Amino acid sequence: MLPRVLICGTITWADEDVKELLGPIADVVRFDSIDRSDFLKGFQPGGKYEGTVAVFRDNNLTDKIGIFDQSLVDGFPSTIKWIAHNGAGYDQIDVPACKAKGIIVSNTPGAVDDASATTALYLLISTLRNYAISERSLRELKWKPNGLAKRSHDLTGHTLAILGLGGIGMRLAELAHAFPMRIIYYSRHKVTDAPDWCEYFENVEEMLAQADVLSVHVPLNPNTVGLVGEKWIRALKKGAIIINTARGKVIDEDAMIRALEDGHLASVGLDVFPDEPEVNPRLLEFPHVTLLPHMGTETRDTQHKMEVRALKNIQDFLNNGRGIDVIPEMKNM
Repeated sequence: MLPRVLICGTITWADEDVKELLGPIADVVRFDSIDRSDFLKGFQPGGKYEGTVAVFRDNNLTDKIGIFDQSLVDGFPSTIKWIAHNGAGYDQIDVPACKAKGIIVSNTPGAVDDASATTALYLLISTLRNYAISERSLRELKWKPNGLAKRSHDLTGHTLAILGLGGIGMRLAELAHAFPMRIIYYSRHKVTDAPDWCEYFENVEEMLAQADVLSVHVPLNPNTVGLVGEKWIRALKKGAIIINTARGKVIDEDAMIRALEDGHLASVGLDVFPDEPEVNPRLLEFPHVTLLPHMGTETRDTQHKMEVRALKNIQDFLNNGRGIDVIPEMKNM
């Protein structure tokens, strides 16, 4: 009898890959529940998900079953040993609850790097050159707004500070270096394989003081909520710009808005927000900011890569006992 794998989400681009990667080695079942209670009942003896050992998970079913919080994870049977999350960020999964149940979580690093980094690059260019307000002006048949040159800058010769030089941060560094921009970064540790032109700062506030633009690339977890707060924002030079393609809650939104109001920040470029899909209406009062509705991985190419990467983690788990993309908190499990 083949081990059972539950597709708890939507496979949009990789249906053929499901057959190729899992068909010969697993009994693949699809999500078919009306709500959270019905979902958990499916794991009971005789249920449609009974015996599931691995779960492919994305964010598409949160309206039906919610996030993978402690109450949901606690309801999982002991047979489940692997959750393959389709995404780089996994803040919708209660990691300590999974640890307590002996469930390992994987994500899809690498697959999202290019699309997320090019989104950050777009926000970087748009905010420095004030392209968003210019396009809106043209669409209103007003041609270009007056006085934009006074507040617009070339990328060349300016300093980009990257908070978190992981895969996405490194890809953005490569793209921005081509202009060239000066690249400086802060991570928990110096990145040993970073190129020489990436300057490491041990002190984050010293880095911020030199930044024309700060781009945020850290995961959301209890230690990073509000990480970029009043102190760090005020450590930036006056007229700096913040780009965020990570998670909205990593930045103290109220502190950021205060800095926009008093002119300490010239602009922000945001692809993520604390309470998506809700957007703080105060942000809409700043005409020069660039706002996107979480477009970071919104391409068919990247979404296909993500789905395949998650599926391959399940394939490796079934074949070898472990996938390659175990999240950092579980590397020692």
